[in-house]
Amino acid sequence: QDYFESYISIASTVPSVLCLIGNFLLVNKVPASVRILCSLLVMLVVFLVITVLVKVDTSTWTTRFFALTIGCVAVVSSASTVFSSSIFGLSSCFPMRNLQALVSGQAMGGTISAVASVIDLAASADVTDSALAYFLTADIFIVICIMVYLLLPRLQYSRYYLSSQKEGPSLVTVPPDSSVEDEAEPGGTMSSSFLTGSAGIPPLRPILQKTALLGFCLFYVFFISIIIFPSLSSNIESVSKSSGSPWSTKYFTPLTCFLLYNFADWCGRQVTAWIQVPGPKSKLLPALVLLRTIFLPLFILSNYQPRAHIRTVVFNRDIYPVVFTVLLGLSNGYLGTLVMVYGPKIVPKELAEAAGVVMTFYLVLGLALGSACAVFVVHLV
Repeated sequence: QDYFESYISIASTVPSVLCLIGNFLLVNKVPASVRILCSLLVMLVVFLVITVLVKVDTSTWTTRFFALTIGCVAVVSSASTVFSSSIFGLSSCFPMRNLQALVSGQAMGGTISAVASVIDLAASADVTDSALAYFLTADIFIVICIMVYLLLPRLQYSRYYLSSQKEGPSLVTVPPDSSVEDEAEPGGTMSSSFLTGSAGIPPLRPILQKTALLGFCLFYVFFISIIIFPSLSSNIESVSKSSGSPWSTKYFTPLTCFLLYNFADWCGRQVTAWIQVPGPKSKLLPALVLLRTIFLPLFILSNYQPRAHIRTVVFNRDIYPVVFTVLLGLSNGYLGTLVMVYGPKIVPKELAEAAGVVMTFYLVLGLALGSACAVFVVHLV
């Protein structure tokens, strides 16, 4: 039970890496609409199965149920990755404010879920009824997503940008001897050496060369975040837990870990709508990203329980993990969003969708490796 969050993190991130690779290869072969709708349908089917299982007594087959749960997490996460990377790639054809809104919306979803969890904790008496309500809500929202996406081509605003993308040159594989020097500046077009065929695999090398630094920043932002949240932060207890007060026993983790982090993350993403510094080529950007490494010892030396090896608790007041969580969430939201929206905008517009998928790959790779390292860190503490 102490490592449950770590297992969930691994199951939700590792399979996503393979799905992202496949999604990149299919960018020019399978329309985005097919990838998006198929992934939504897969998620809907899995959530319907989970919804049915809520009322099933699994006490006699807990091991198999755990395996089934991990399997469902892996499938849903894989489908969600295809969906989110396809949506992000498609949104890369729109202005930057649309990209920022997309990324902020993801954090808003986490905040709403955290608020619902706290309300449920205070008001609900039956755990199974609460779970049923959660999964039914997920089912409804997935259906709404499908309906809204089907309406997207009917909007004049979206038709304008989607049609301009379709009118651009098609992408093909980059010849082995091609040079990235043939690329045009961002917002321009690429030379014919890159754009002479149709329905091929997007040219990976120029995208990687253009987005290498931003990709590392995105990878490292989420690598650090997933190590800490939720594996470490959710096991930090109130120093006054022995008092038996509702704050220290019932509400401390839901409020200081999940709600506070998600809200701070959302705020950090929202700030990027008005402030976009440092720029994509600034040396300050990777410096700020690397500086987030300091959060690891800060959380480890808070009141993490149970502790097996590192016995010392330096930050022995409840205010410390609260401040650390706020800073972790704000920096994750702000720096992560900046890097995400910069990526597709520093490549030629013909490569924007593929660059969006590549940036999502960096993100998921950071989550995958971070979740694996989280297991090690939890055992180390």
